[in-house]
Amino acid sequence: MENYLRATDVIDWQQPDVLKLAHGLSSGTPLSTAKRCYEWVRDEIRHSNDYQMNPVTCSASEVLQAGTGFCYAKSHLLAALLRANGIPAGLCYQRLRVDEHGERCCLHGLNAVYTPELGWYRVDPRGNNATVNAQFVPSVEQLAFKLSDGETDVPGIWADPLPEVLAALRACHTYIEVMQNLPDVDPQTIPLRA
Repeated sequence: MENYLRATDVIDWQQPDVLKLAHGLSSGTPLSTAKRCYEWVRDEIRHSNDYQMNPVTCSASEVLQAGTGFCYAKSHLLAALLRANGIPAGLCYQRLRVDEHGERCCLHGLNAVYTPELGWYRVDPRGNNATVNAQFVPSVEQLAFKLSDGETDVPGIWADPLPEVLAALRACHTYIEVMQNLPDVDPQTIPLRA
C-alpha cells in the first residue's frame, strides 16, 4: 500500500496548498473523507474541454492552482488529496472510442480509493454535465462512462500515471491540442503492463 500513499512530482500532496485543502476536506472516517475529496474535485475543478479552458495542467498542485484539468489531471488531484489524508489512492484508466466507428480511441482517467469499509472502489472525478452523472455511491460503481463495444477497462490500479498520459499533458499547451492528441495505449500491450 505504500506506493498508493506516496507523494510524487505529479501527485504532489506535500505541496502546501494541496495539503491545506486536503486537511480542510478531512471528515471523521476514511469513507466520508474520500467522498468529500471526490465531490470537491468533481464539482470545483472544471473539466478543460467542457469549459474550453487553458492552461493544460498535469500535477495536483497545477490543477488546484488553475482550477481546471482534463480527467487525467483531475484524477491526479484527487489521488493527492486522498493520500494527504492517509487514504490509499491509485489511478485507473478506460480505453474509450473517440468516434462512433471506433477507429480512434483514447484513454480516460479515473481513480481507485481504498477504505476499510469498501476495499478498492473506483470513482470518476471527471465532472458531470448533461450526459455525465458520476457519483460516489459505496458498493455501486457510478462512473462517467459506461463501456460499449470496442471499449475496455485498462487492467490494474496504477500508483503513478501512465507515461502516455504524462507525455500528452506535458507536450500540449492548449486544451485544443490535448483534444487533438488524446493519449492512447495499444490494447495488445495493456495486460503486459499492469
